[in-house]
Amino acid sequence: MELVEKNLTLQEKLHILADAAKYDVACTSSGVDRRGRKGSLGNSCADGICHSFAADGRCVSLLKILQSNECVYDCKYCLNRASNDRVRTTFTPEEICQLVIEFYRRNYIEGLFLSSGVVKHPTYTMELMYRSIYLLRNQYHFNGYIHVKAIPNAPQELIEKIGYLTDRMSINLELPTAEGLHDLAPHKTQSSILKPMSFVQNGIAEHRLSVGKEALMDRSSANRYLSGTIFDTARQDRIGESSAYHSSIAAIQSADSFCAPAKSRPDPFVPAGQSTQMIIGATGENDYQLLTTTQKLYQQFDLKRVFFSAYVPLNEDALLPALDTAPPLLREHRLYQADWLLRFYGFQAHDLLSADRPNFNIFLDPKCDWALRHLELFPIEINTADYQTLLKVPGIGNKSAYRIINARKGGSLDFDALKKIGVVLKRARYFITCRGRMQYHLRIDEDFITRQLTGEEHHSAWDIEHPQTYRQLSLFDTQLSLIK
Repeated sequence: MELVEKNLTLQEKLHILADAAKYDVACTSSGVDRRGRKGSLGNSCADGICHSFAADGRCVSLLKILQSNECVYDCKYCLNRASNDRVRTTFTPEEICQLVIEFYRRNYIEGLFLSSGVVKHPTYTMELMYRSIYLLRNQYHFNGYIHVKAIPNAPQELIEKIGYLTDRMSINLELPTAEGLHDLAPHKTQSSILKPMSFVQNGIAEHRLSVGKEALMDRSSANRYLSGTIFDTARQDRIGESSAYHSSIAAIQSADSFCAPAKSRPDPFVPAGQSTQMIIGATGENDYQLLTTTQKLYQQFDLKRVFFSAYVPLNEDALLPALDTAPPLLREHRLYQADWLLRFYGFQAHDLLSADRPNFNIFLDPKCDWALRHLELFPIEINTADYQTLLKVPGIGNKSAYRIINARKGGSLDFDALKKIGVVLKRARYFITCRGRMQYHLRIDEDFITRQLTGEEHHSAWDIEHPQTYRQLSLFDTQLSLIK
């Protein structure tokens, strides 16, 4: 039987609600520029918030807390589920403002990440979160970065109001399939998650159109050199002709799907975009299913990021992995690498995996894995390959590919020049030639190259799979009294 504690001090609440928030992924750069203003506290920089990382790689860059760990939902994977015996408490809006301002003034944080359990019902919870953010912005004049996780089934009016006060908003998909969600989170449905996601997407698009910007997110300046990416496909599928898109926005407004008044607003709507999170390893989906879902989310909802969270066994249940199961941290790492290939390297999910080969080789990064299965395309000549072809080479990234294109205008390149440019030759040397020659006489053979590359990857893979601790860095490790 849980205990709802009413008489806790603010620091006791912070201990409980900061610890309860540690499984929400918050490793996001701000993605928005907002200068300091006279009479306001703080600012936000598009280059990112200052991050600290726990030993297990989880980001603790923001003051990451729950509004409440009370919850009427009983999601099987969640530490705060209704059936768990835990001390429950809730921050008042004024307490959240006090914490943010006090931590900010001490230079411990640069922003706020706010999530919550579902207290009483979604409407009540979102009203509580809205009051917190409204006070922080308008009464305390906090101008820093704020990321809020919206509650599924909350009214659109509240989501809209919060969207004009926050920088980033996210609605967690939780699990990649409707079946998995039905089994592990019986109070949630994909519809209750995707509907507000679509609502936020429409709000962002309308604001961008109102200020004369491209409706879809710009993720990387390097993408201007790429064609046939997942975002090009999304653009063709979702926008079509410009007039048709503007007509669809009008139809959305007339159908009352987005209730913003016609007049322009002084503040942008979710300017840093929206994101979502999927749990990895709680259910039996393979990497191909996860990556395909990720690609569809980018295409259909124009998300800024899809985050993956390795499932840490917390609850005993027949539908969940055993409590002694190690979190799949290396698998999570490979999915993040694959996500990067989708967003910045022109790959698509079906390029990297297939129904016949549905999982990554966890001992190889996904680009190496892809290259080894397409050795007929290699080696490529560094001095003649175009930008998109260079990006397919393991060991060559966006910056080094761009530098190669620029550097060879002054003459042909050799391996020493590539090393100075930043190419990781220990991987690239198996797949490239300079002036028609490889760096060493090497066999272009899948088994041989795999053995070489997996040997190089073994040490880093061990570090990821065997962290020293799963404990998240605590605000109280220094044993300082922060609240007076």
